[in-house]
Amino acid sequence: MWKELAPIGRHPGSGGYRRYAWTAADGDCRVWFRAQAEARGLGYEVDRNGNQWAWLGDPLGDDAVVTGSHLDSVPDGGAFDGPLGVVSSFAAFDELRRRGAEFTRPFAITNFGDEEGARFGLACVGSRLAAGQLTVEKAHQLRDGDGITLPQAMEAAGYDPEAIGPDPERLARIGAFVELHVEQGRSLDLTGDPVGIASAIWPHGRWRFDFRGEANHAGTTRLVDRRDPMLTYAETVLAARREAQLTGALATFGKIAVEPNGVNAIPSLVRGWLDSRAADQDTLDAVVAGIERAAREHAERAGIDLDVVRESFTPVVEFQHALRDELGKILTGRGGDDADRAVPVLGTGAGHDAGILSASVPTAMLFVRNPTGISHSPAEHAAEDDCVAGVIALADVLEGLACS
Repeated sequence: MWKELAPIGRHPGSGGYRRYAWTAADGDCRVWFRAQAEARGLGYEVDRNGNQWAWLGDPLGDDAVVTGSHLDSVPDGGAFDGPLGVVSSFAAFDELRRRGAEFTRPFAITNFGDEEGARFGLACVGSRLAAGQLTVEKAHQLRDGDGITLPQAMEAAGYDPEAIGPDPERLARIGAFVELHVEQGRSLDLTGDPVGIASAIWPHGRWRFDFRGEANHAGTTRLVDRRDPMLTYAETVLAARREAQLTGALATFGKIAVEPNGVNAIPSLVRGWLDSRAADQDTLDAVVAGIERAAREHAERAGIDLDVVRESFTPVVEFQHALRDELGKILTGRGGDDADRAVPVLGTGAGHDAGILSASVPTAMLFVRNPTGISHSPAEHAAEDDCVAGVIALADVLEGLACS
């Protein structure tokens, strides 16, 4: 499975993946998912929001156990973020069949669409729509960098954009959702554990900073006569680093757009996107407020106009303790040299579909060790032995939840 999926959407220059929502690469990933479902005799369907499902048992039954993740990527992303969870779900199902496990609850594997938000700027679109956390009106207003709207992109890919919207009936039939994901940090590497359990997802959001100055000639305009928004933007980037260090949070300006974007032109507009995350809401509020305060102070001194817009926000997600504890019991004492060793429980600053669904469905997450801690990069990695350990752990969890 891994070898079949690996070439799809891989850029020959960077070695990273460009599997953006509703593009040809995304379509090829969807074809792959359907083929995996049908090869196992699983019932296949696509819901109203374009999320894919592979069912064992009655999809209209209650108390289903669901696993899966996503197949799309960030620009030049790594191979493991998302796909590891989907591949591991099919592999865990194969392992349970090998064991002769008898499912007593409906079971499904899913691929949620547009999790990364790389094309339209909003993460977890598929799961947000299903959970009613993204309105149809706002979804229809989403545009990519070329001005193509989400409905136009969906229609071009053969899907009906008029059908999107909340799917409470489907979510009400899910008794548990477990998402396996490569760890996006080094906690497991530091503890020496191949697999861990998620405790919570930090609150996080995206803010757009628009710095407006005055376009002018770079070769003739005196420095003292300039209203250059790039300087104010640069000061704000440095302020974000300082505020993050002071509060123990994370703050990153990772995307920028410049107008008129000429080498010999002073910009009229610099638009930068801030991603900020923290262990709790108060800390996140403090770091973002500090960054905005610094930006406005620098802008006022330089004669720059500034607008700040919060484009997305996800509050802290505490995974259901009962389900999390059940995973801990299942994965502790499975035999071997470390039979009595508890599986580590760790928080994460990364958002996931499981976090979005947690408001509607009991959710939990498993992490697989990432020895480099690198993610959203071609250098993202997980050793084969650890991936296998993740599959076995997921199979054990699914057997405990769906086959007992």
